[in-house]
Amino acid sequence: MEFKQGDWVRIEKNGTVYEGKVMPSMEGYITIKMKSGYNAGFSIDKVRITLLENNGEIANGSNGGRNGVKESKNVTEKISKPGLPKIAILSTGGTIASKIDYRTGAVTSQFTADDILAAIPELKEIADFKGRVISSILSENMDSDSWQNLAKAVVEEIEAGAEGIIVTHGTDTMMYSAVALSFMIETPVPIVFVGSQRSADRPSSDNAMNAICAARVAISDIAEVVVVMHGTTSDDFCEIHRGTKVRKMHTSRRDAFKSVNSLPIGTVDYSTGEIKTFIDYTRRGEKALKFKPGMEPKCAIVKFTPGADPTVLDYYISNGYRGLVIEGTGLGHVSTKWIPLLQKAGDAKMPVIVTSQCLNGRICDRVYDTGRDMLKAGAIEGEDTLPETSLVKLMWVLGQTEDFEKAVSMLREDLSGEITECTHK
Repeated sequence: MEFKQGDWVRIEKNGTVYEGKVMPSMEGYITIKMKSGYNAGFSIDKVRITLLENNGEIANGSNGGRNGVKESKNVTEKISKPGLPKIAILSTGGTIASKIDYRTGAVTSQFTADDILAAIPELKEIADFKGRVISSILSENMDSDSWQNLAKAVVEEIEAGAEGIIVTHGTDTMMYSAVALSFMIETPVPIVFVGSQRSADRPSSDNAMNAICAARVAISDIAEVVVVMHGTTSDDFCEIHRGTKVRKMHTSRRDAFKSVNSLPIGTVDYSTGEIKTFIDYTRRGEKALKFKPGMEPKCAIVKFTPGADPTVLDYYISNGYRGLVIEGTGLGHVSTKWIPLLQKAGDAKMPVIVTSQCLNGRICDRVYDTGRDMLKAGAIEGEDTLPETSLVKLMWVLGQTEDFEKAVSMLREDLSGEITECTHK
């Protein structure tokens, strides 16, 4: 008897019955996903396999000598419902669009945007979705060119009539991409980044809830670049984080993303879809669409540590880097030995933004002598901006202008909610 990937089967072994959907399998074996969400694998010459359809038996018998699984074509139903808002879902890869490669046991980025829609049928009640694959990579492979390609695609979809955008993205660098789009795009509609800490194959996957909450935000009036992810480890609500104020704070927890130096914009109740907001935000239609591409890739973050050799800055100055972010201690300090190199960077017309390793709170280089000397040498206070946000802002600003004084002026401004007037405690 022949079976293929996607078929429902019943497997009998030693008096125990297992039922599930056939998954990609190694030659000579069959792997099924059971209704519990767990997988089971069997040697096909040691079990009795019954083919099922819609959970009803249509054929049975032993495996008849077939030694493998035939790949079925991936057929996706078009998810569309008249009268619902038109939302574009742009897939870049990452865990939310990943599954286990059963040949290697590794999680790989394989799903398309249509796969995501087919896997989460609840989405069809929220919006009329159009899927588009921008890339299929893990997020550590994103770079400034990737951000600009993604931003261009987002702008194209908005110009084509999309009333909201969802970007599926790997969680490890999602905050960088959200920051990049926050600076490159002034948007009249929501642009929502969403990811998953655990792949769809796992019973504890957070992909469905995150995607559904993201869709709720995509049809809301929050016209900003935001990140929507689990608010707790339970399946109760998601938080809506401003793209320039969010950080991944845990390697694997489902509630890994937190707003830093700000409250979240709001929350989305998973059961009801209700959105509650906590801070001011830009509303739908408040701004006209503007696209401001341009990224200078030759920028870097340098973390100060006690006793660190200041000549590390010489490497960047001598190798054509155009800007630096320094993660200083506490209020934003480095050793006095670093100050001459800060002056050298200033003389070379290289902007240097100083942030804090503490993350929470804002820097102030006017309290101690070292800080005052840093400012005299040309250091730019990052206020309460996150180091990675400062890096992407620096890349974007230097992609907009080659005028040093103008760049410094822009870096001191709050351009997209990255600097708050009063830091949240």
